[in-house]
Amino acid sequence: MSDLTRKAIADSLKSLLLEKPLSRITVMDIAAECGISRMTFYYHFRDIYDLVGWIISSDITHILSGRKTHDTWQEGFLSVFKAVERDHIFVFNVYNSMSREQLERSLSGPVTELLLSVVKESESHGRLKDDELIFIASFYSYAFIGVMLDWVGGGMREKPDVMIKRIECVMSGSFENAIDRFLSLH
Repeated sequence: MSDLTRKAIADSLKSLLLEKPLSRITVMDIAAECGISRMTFYYHFRDIYDLVGWIISSDITHILSGRKTHDTWQEGFLSVFKAVERDHIFVFNVYNSMSREQLERSLSGPVTELLLSVVKESESHGRLKDDELIFIASFYSYAFIGVMLDWVGGGMREKPDVMIKRIECVMSGSFENAIDRFLSLH
């Protein structure tokens, strides 16, 4: 029931964002749109920014599910770019209402999780420590998130396919190279 309520609250916020910017939406507006009390909202979320963070994190997690391998990470990231482009009203409202740090925090969990599974697959022999694998995944996660946020901030001028091809060009072979370099430190 809790996830259903969270989803209903999220859908209410998304609906309200079609009418006005995030900065003009209150918890009372969301509660009224959803047909719940303010206390029900606060039972599930600390504030509107907590709700937005949950929406971003859960949407990205859902989009990336099943695309966490060395052969499918590009497909997962392409799906993220396409979802951002498709939900551009929500995305622009959020982008213009939250700090970059808040956005990075909301995106970093699911993106790092995807990249960590790719790095672990690339280093299947268990030669690196967990903290080294996490460092590599986090490094590429911040690069991806930075590129995506710059793309959004620039008005999403390039098509998602172009963005993924560029990211793939830069990252091609990078996981293996990073693993080899870390192994040379041992």
